[in-house]
Amino acid sequence: MDIVIRRAEPEDFEAFYRTFQDRESYWGTLQPPFPSRELWRKRLVEPKEGDVVFAACIDGEVIGNAGLHAFPNPRRAHAMHVGMTVRSDHKGKGVGSALMQALCDTADKWMNVVRLELTVYTDNERAIALYRKFGFEVEGTHRAFALRDGEYVDTFFMARLRPKSFPGAVERP
Repeated sequence: MDIVIRRAEPEDFEAFYRTFQDRESYWGTLQPPFPSRELWRKRLVEPKEGDVVFAACIDGEVIGNAGLHAFPNPRRAHAMHVGMTVRSDHKGKGVGSALMQALCDTADKWMNVVRLELTVYTDNERAIALYRKFGFEVEGTHRAFALRDGEYVDTFFMARLRPKSFPGAVERP
């Protein structure tokens, strides 16, 4: 089973739409349930400036996606927000690791990003373990951060600074 990571294309919108029909996908993200095809078509046809979105594929089928999302404030140009999901029938098979490796490599080696940031639900142990594997650390907890299935849930705010092995890395205090 070879996982291929590539840049998402506008024609991938149907696959992204199908991924977010899966309760487990929107349960673990801030995406709303029951998204429209048009929402995903527009996101892939007209991406926000500076954003980079990847598709994870097996045998040509999109089974996950991830993105680096730029902040509009120029004082935050050194940082990007990370978002990711993997179809539930492919979790635990290395897809998340392949996507995260592509995100980190792109940010570190091609975009001069110093800081990657994300939010993750505190009960999403699988995702937290993946993020830690790639050097993300919990920087804080957002209490009652989001409404999920009728309950307010907490998230961790996690970040990763560019590793010292890369030029321009930030030294930790």
